[in-house]
Amino acid sequence: MAHLLVHGGAHTGACWSRLTPHLTARSIALDLPGRGTRPAPLLELRIDDWVDAIVEEVECLADEPVVLVGHSLAGMSLPRVASRVPEKLAHLVFISCTVPPEGQSSIDMLAPEIQAMARSQEAQSQPSVLPEAAARVMFCNDMNEEQTRFVLDGLVPEAPQPIHDPSRLAGLTNGVPITWVRNLRDAVVPIDRQDFYIESIRALAPVEVIDVDAGHNSFVSQPERLAGILNRIHGAA
Repeated sequence: MAHLLVHGGAHTGACWSRLTPHLTARSIALDLPGRGTRPAPLLELRIDDWVDAIVEEVECLADEPVVLVGHSLAGMSLPRVASRVPEKLAHLVFISCTVPPEGQSSIDMLAPEIQAMARSQEAQSQPSVLPEAAARVMFCNDMNEEQTRFVLDGLVPEAPQPIHDPSRLAGLTNGVPITWVRNLRDAVVPIDRQDFYIESIRALAPVEVIDVDAGHNSFVSQPERLAGILNRIHGAA
C-alpha cells in the first residue's frame, strides 16, 4: 500500500519533501500538470486535467491499494478520482482542503481578500507567482524563517481556470473511508470554512476529523505530527 500525495495550488510535489522521510510506507508526491515533471500550458488547464494525472498515477501502482492524500485545492480533485477508481483507493485524506458543495467553485469559497488576489492574478496575461508578502501570511503564519523560505522558494504560477470549475462530489459516496486533517491555525481555509466543508461531506459519507495545531502547510511546519496520522491510517487500511 502506498501514499499518493497531491499538492495544492501554487505548489509542486516537492512541497511534501519535509513529510515523506517520516512516512513508514512508500510515498509518491506527484506534480500536477502545469509544473515540474508535467509541464503544460497553464491557461488551458482544468480540474479534469489534474484528475487525469492523478488517476494515471494510481493506475501505475497496479494492484497496490492507495491512500490518496490531498492538500488545499486538491480537495477539488479527490472526489473526482474516487468516482473513477474507487476500487483502487484504500482511504481519502483531506488536509485543510477546499471542497465546495456540489456544483459550486472554489473561488466562491475563498475569503474576500484571497478571492480578490486570485482575480488580480487572473487579470495578468500570464500567471505569476504569488507576491511574497501575501504568501507569507497565507502559508507560513506558524513557521520559522527557514521553513518559510522553503515554502516561498517552492511556489510556482498557477492555472487560473480550475478555481472556477464546479465541484463534483458523487465519488465520495463510493465507500472509500475519509479522514479530514483540520489545521487549526489555517489562514487560507479557516476553521469555520473547514467545518462547513466537513459537514457537506458528512451529508454523503462518514468523516473522521483530526486536528493539528498548524497553519495551512502543516506538512512543512508539523511533518512528524502529520506523518503520524498518515502512518496510522496506512496501518489501519
